[in-house]
Amino acid sequence: MKIISDWFQRLFNDPQAVILTIVLVLGVSVVLVMGRDLAPVLASMVIAYLLEGVVQLLQRWRLPRWLAVVVVFVLFIAFVLFLLFGLLPLASQQMTQLVQQLPNMIVKGQNLLLSLPALYPEFITEAQILEVINAIRSEIATWGQKALSWSLAAGIGFITIAIYLVLAPLLVFFFLKDKELILNWLHGFLPRDHTLGQQVWREVDRQMGNYVRGKFLEVLVVWIATFVAFVYMGLQFAMLLALMVGLSVIVPYIGAVVVTVPVALVAFFQWGWSSEFLWLLGVYLIVQGLDGNILVPLLFSEVVDLHPIAIISAVLIFGGLWGFWGIFFAIPLATVVQSILKAWPRPALMAEG
Repeated sequence: MKIISDWFQRLFNDPQAVILTIVLVLGVSVVLVMGRDLAPVLASMVIAYLLEGVVQLLQRWRLPRWLAVVVVFVLFIAFVLFLLFGLLPLASQQMTQLVQQLPNMIVKGQNLLLSLPALYPEFITEAQILEVINAIRSEIATWGQKALSWSLAAGIGFITIAIYLVLAPLLVFFFLKDKELILNWLHGFLPRDHTLGQQVWREVDRQMGNYVRGKFLEVLVVWIATFVAFVYMGLQFAMLLALMVGLSVIVPYIGAVVVTVPVALVAFFQWGWSSEFLWLLGVYLIVQGLDGNILVPLLFSEVVDLHPIAIISAVLIFGGLWGFWGIFFAIPLATVVQSILKAWPRPALMAEG
């Protein structure tokens, strides 16, 4: 017990560390306990935080803050309307078409698998192929049941989504408009001396702001580039697949691997083993290579490098806790942890070293 007691006293021997710990525990507790109920508020805070960078940019161009907030908010509403009435219907239409073509794709895939024993009898038997086909059919049936239950749940939650679509923009506007008022109110609950918290926040703000805004631009650029390439090559469901490729960059390493499967399958069922199929895969790999080797270093040059193990662990941990938003903010949250560990006072440890 003495070892634990000494370690605890050494870790929290600075009042600033105690204050920071209390703030972190309270913040995480609110998100874990009331996160579902406060989802519109938390999402609006995130959106307002992202838009704040654009507001500050317009302020540097000598626009009054109220005018900058109005301009940014109008652009934000226009973007949301484009997503709701431009992108979403098109993606939904292509998703419906894809579902309608799935039976034909399954038949083609089954015929291809059944032809393998004749081509490679020394490696594959017909019994093995039939076993694989039965397993695939079982998985498809399971997915169908999940899709049906999801659609029913989505229908029930439609009213909730509609309410969120009304509440979120209003909350975003007031978070931007009354930023200073809200921050001053929050500061009233903190001790006068919270230097460590301010130090951590400055580092987190720099890292998270750069990362999230850069990630948004990366999604946009990869989506548009992939869409143009798919349309030029005549690939079916170009908008839907390009949107999936764009969103896949949110999940480092894993997303690019997972989204390659539907792209390759749709191209294969459309063209078979042909030059068009190989060209499509080549162009797709070029886009992925340009994203990883040029776009990412350009957009995230100021972001702290994290080891791949830390990135994948953060995606798994925060994704398990908070779903999509946890995955999206996995790397920023990992940088938060890193910033706290770097700023944490440890004079006793330094003295011992």
